[in-house]
Amino acid sequence: MLNNTSPGTQVLLVLASLTVVIAGLKAANAIVVPLLMAIFLAIISAALLQWLQRKGLPLWAAMTLVLLLLASTLVTLGSLIGASINQFSSALPRYETQFYLLINQATVWLGGLGIKLPAGGVTELLDPAGAAKLLGRLVSGFGGLLANSMLIIFTVLFLMVESTSLPEKLRSISQNPDKTLGDLSAFMKSVNHYLVIKAIMSLITGLVIVVYLTALGVDFAIVWGALAFFMNFVPYIGSIIAAIPAVILSLIDAGPVVSLAVASGFVVVNLIVGNVLEPRYMGRGLGLSTLVVFLSLIFWGWVFGPVGMFLSTPLTMIVKIALENDPRSRWISVLLSAQAPARRTSP
Repeated sequence: MLNNTSPGTQVLLVLASLTVVIAGLKAANAIVVPLLMAIFLAIISAALLQWLQRKGLPLWAAMTLVLLLLASTLVTLGSLIGASINQFSSALPRYETQFYLLINQATVWLGGLGIKLPAGGVTELLDPAGAAKLLGRLVSGFGGLLANSMLIIFTVLFLMVESTSLPEKLRSISQNPDKTLGDLSAFMKSVNHYLVIKAIMSLITGLVIVVYLTALGVDFAIVWGALAFFMNFVPYIGSIIAAIPAVILSLIDAGPVVSLAVASGFVVVNLIVGNVLEPRYMGRGLGLSTLVVFLSLIFWGWVFGPVGMFLSTPLTMIVKIALENDPRSRWISVLLSAQAPARRTSP
């Protein structure tokens, strides 16, 4: 039927279908986000599962160990981060008041230098109340994700069980099973490589930030480390988003010297991880365009809330890898990339 319609009508139908799908995803946020996180963790856990099987463990034993490790990690992190988030939420009104005082002091200081600012203009521009609410929603969004840990664990279990029979199912329904399984294997290998390396680099970033901020005596170091872990999945601007709350609150609590030290620590950690370690183990060919990263951050953040910001780059990267594995859609993958692939020179 679509073959008889005009190109303009086909475009409108595709756009209408996308609108319905996006609206459905946004409406089903509470269900879709834990499911996406489960898929995300299942892909990462698959690498550990395969490694344990290569060491001689049977499938059931390897799966049991992986699930126990995943469950204990999520429960421990959920307890630690959840307690810190509750304390942080209780302290937000105090930080908001101190932020107002800091703005007023800065306005008076600038006035002494001859820089006159309109009365209330700086407060309206920065809006401490709005900033506190935004920060509270951001932190609570990640806390809510950890609160669904049991749902995520059971979903991971079912996904891992299902993955053992998936190749045979595809072989039975595919007209060209060898090609289908080969394409699927190449796709999953690329996705697994990206997510595992990115998760390890993000974990290193989060742990170093926690230790560093604890040494400086910054409050809620676990919260800022968790935020650094999640936002490290967003290249270019994720580290900036993660650093801003810690820098501002350390400025309010401990003064400009500690705040400068916090900002310097975030810069050094992200430079080392993002420009030395990550390219060494992941390679430079999987990068996304800065514009694509920014747009995906806005789009997925709007659809799924704060957690969507964390998922934005992995979701977009999975789409890019899928497009890259099909010669017909490889040109779209090139447009999403940070740089054009090197041209092959004829001998």
